[in-house]
Amino acid sequence: MIAQLRLISNARMYSVLPEAEAAWQDLLAGVCRLAQVPLDYLPYPAPQPLEPFWQRTDIGAVLMCGYPIRLNIAEVQPIAAPVPGADWAAGRAVYRTDLIVRADSPFKRLEDTFGGRLGWTVAHSHSGFNALRHHLLRYRTRERPRLYGQVFGDLITARAVLDRVVDGTVDVGPLDGYWHHLLRLHRPELVRDVRVVESTDVAPIPCFVAARDVPCDVVAQLRAAFVAAPAQDWFAPLGERLALKGFAPVNFETYAPLTRWQDEALAAGYPLPA
Repeated sequence: MIAQLRLISNARMYSVLPEAEAAWQDLLAGVCRLAQVPLDYLPYPAPQPLEPFWQRTDIGAVLMCGYPIRLNIAEVQPIAAPVPGADWAAGRAVYRTDLIVRADSPFKRLEDTFGGRLGWTVAHSHSGFNALRHHLLRYRTRERPRLYGQVFGDLITARAVLDRVVDGTVDVGPLDGYWHHLLRLHRPELVRDVRVVESTDVAPIPCFVAARDVPCDVVAQLRAAFVAAPAQDWFAPLGERLALKGFAPVNFETYAPLTRWQDEALAAGYPLPA
């Protein structure tokens, strides 16, 4: 055991509901036992900002989006990323963004929402901003550089996007596909009033990270434990509750596609989804 370390774990990004967070806490406890690295689970509920949390020096296994990793919002060491059980993941550590509208809206295609109201989460989010912006690039033309009449930015969380679509504040907004999948698994009634009109290409999914100064051997032990977790007898029921097949090892370069998507948008003169 590495008893002198008092590091924390957290799965806020995919703790869509209390029952999901409880499953993540149990799963992380199993990974810690397997790695022989003690981590204290520290709840950090929304809407508290994630940036200062990611910048803590005591994080041992905390979920973080790959886009802010590439933007160096916090100096961290990527460990391992979840492999969602959704069909679109195809056994890979990837996710997509679902573009949702109200179920009773007249919109049949994404193009039908153009000229209306768009929402997005926060500018350092891949699923709620970067993926959305990259996806919309294909629809822009010289004659139509702006696709929406009104944009509601800085909604912060996926839940806020969902709520704004349901209450009619925005016509279309982005949902992290794995977050969406988990919500449909646990509380389908919360998403019965929305439907997906289009989804983005898949990209590397958020991963568990450790702070910069966590020793490399500790990170290696945790990475090996995450990858080995599906073979443990405690994993199957937790994997079912989290729609999770396992974990894949990741590093900083894993998330290079996310900044390529950013660079394509900036080169096209499209800094914000609009």
